[in-house]
Order: sequence, then C-alpha cells, then structure tokens
Amino acid sequence: MAKAKKESSSAVADPACAPEWSDLLEEMIFIRRFEEATEREFRKGKIGGYLHVYIGQEAICSGIISALNPGDAVFCGYRDHAQAISLGSDPKRVMAELFGKAAGISKGKGGSMHLFDAEHGLFGGYGIVGGHLPLAAGAAYALRYQETDRIVVCYFGDGAMNIGSFHEAMNMAGLWGHQGMCPIIFVIENNGYAMGTKLERHSALTDLSARVQAYDIPTEKVDGQDIFAVRGVADRVVRQVRETGKPYCIEAVTYRFSGHGAADILQPYRPKEEVEKHRQRDPIVILRSRLAEVCGLSDEDVKAMDERAVAAAANAVRFAEESPVPEPEELLTDVVAEHGPHWVREDETD
Repeated sequence: MAKAKKESSSAVADPACAPEWSDLLEEMIFIRRFEEATEREFRKGKIGGYLHVYIGQEAICSGIISALNPGDAVFCGYRDHAQAISLGSDPKRVMAELFGKAAGISKGKGGSMHLFDAEHGLFGGYGIVGGHLPLAAGAAYALRYQETDRIVVCYFGDGAMNIGSFHEAMNMAGLWGHQGMCPIIFVIENNGYAMGTKLERHSALTDLSARVQAYDIPTEKVDGQDIFAVRGVADRVVRQVRETGKPYCIEAVTYRFSGHGAADILQPYRPKEEVEKHRQRDPIVILRSRLAEVCGLSDEDVKAMDERAVAAAANAVRFAEESPVPEPEELLTDVVAEHGPHWVREDETD
C-alpha cells in the first residue's frame, strides 16, 4: 500500500515546524540524488533505453503524494522515478528496473518509463504520451463503483494535452463526475516544454487549466516549486475529491532543470540564462530555507540528510549492478492472463 498519510500540517501551531516537513525535505533530497545517479549510470551505458529525470519538479510529487491515504492510486507518464520513491517503492528495486535486472519492480521488462508497483499504489509509468489518462479515469470510476473511498491521482505534462486521449479522458471524467463517480485529481506538470517545444509554440491557449474547465472540471493553479503551496492545495483537494467523487485538476507550474531526457544534453531549444533563472527557485532550496528560517534547521542537519541520500543512491546502484539479468524464460511470463476467458471454442481446436 502507499505510505500512510502523515499528520496534516494544520494540526500544529507553526506548520513549517511539523516533523513531516523535514521528512519531506529529506525525501526530496534523496529523489534529487537518485536522479543524478541515474543520469551518471545512463552515460556509462549501464541504463538502456530512455531516461527522463524529475530534477526541479520534486515538490509536485512529494507535496501531493504525501497527502494521500494507503490504497489510493497514482498514474503518471514516463518521468516516473520520483512517484515510485515517494509512494514507498524500494529504491534499490527501482534502480534495478532501470538496469533491466530481474530484481526490478517490473522484473526488468519495463525500464525507466514503465515502473509499476501496485503494492505501493503505483499503477504506471506509461511511455505513450497521454495514453494513461483514460486508464486513470477508468480506475477512478471503478474505485467508486466498488463503493470505496479511494481516489486516483494522474500526473501528465503540458504536451499530453494535445493528444486525443486527453480530451476523451476529460470528457468521460466530467460526465462521470456529475454522478459522483470519478474521484480523480488530474495534475498538469506544466514545465513549459513539450520535449523541446515551448508551450507558447504548441498550445493556442497557454492557460492550461482553462482547457480542462471546458469539460466541467474545476481547476486551479499552484506554484509547483513551493511544496508548502502544493501540499496546501493537495490537502484540500484530496479531501474534496474523496468526499464528492468528482474530478478536479491542479496545474502545477514548474520547470525541469535537466533536459527532456538524459540524452538531451545540449538543449538548444532553451537559453542557458533561462535555465539558470529558474534554478534560483529550486524547490529543495525553497523548503530548506523556510525550515532554517522558522524552525532552526541547521546546515549540519541538511548535510546529514544529503550524506544519507548520496549513500542510499549509491547503494541502489550497487544493488542494481549486482542483481542478475532476467532468465530467458521470463520473456514469455506475464504476457497474457493464465486464467482469462476462452477465446476459442473447444470444438475449434485443430
């Protein structure tokens, strides 16, 4: 199951000094160090296929997932390592998956873009842009049809909003929402670029949340670099969606510090000055500074967190390197359901 929901920050006199905030800072630092390690291993040739890291966007993942309950479900695109870690997946198994090893959370068959860990609430990791939105909407309907109070969170980028499945999913979610049958939070991770295409060049309407409103789904924007803002919205919206069964959309305005993928080193589509400007609003620095200012978090505390993160990331790499590759027989496992419907009549065999 997903990690247990932490005590709401509103339960203490000074929200920033609740113990969960230092826990979230440590989580975000670890995600950053884990992602940096994956980039290094990719360039060594240890990680095959594609690799998309979450550096710069950590507050969106940690801020929203920390507001969820065990049993809630998360769907996301191919920039999915952070979601897995935040939900509680074993980082060693996540790294092993990136290495294509049998110990990976998808048995080495999915790689970076196809992480899956239902035990912890992660239902993908999808490589097809926007392809997971209808699946997430359907899952939300199913959870309410089963009369549970579980909800779905679906992450996707600004580029996915130009895909036909986006419109199909939003329309169905809006319709089902009228009946209180679609408890889903759509999270637009608006990092300003669809791969290398700036938002203003691929979307006639740059107010992305307004595009969702066309399907009668309420929306709001949030500063995706400020985890206090993200968590504040998440606490309220998670509670609302859980109670009403109606969809909601959060547009988190953010920025990825690395390229679209690990091979996107030169990044000719955006000026270096732009990247450096956005680095001044690093979500980790914003949280660290706030905790230092109002709670007395020391440099020594942060150094210890960072040392633990670096060691844990190195341990994950070591585990992945030492893990065995899948056996050849694994190629044919988990391909079709063993006890699914009989598609051929008994008298049609030859």
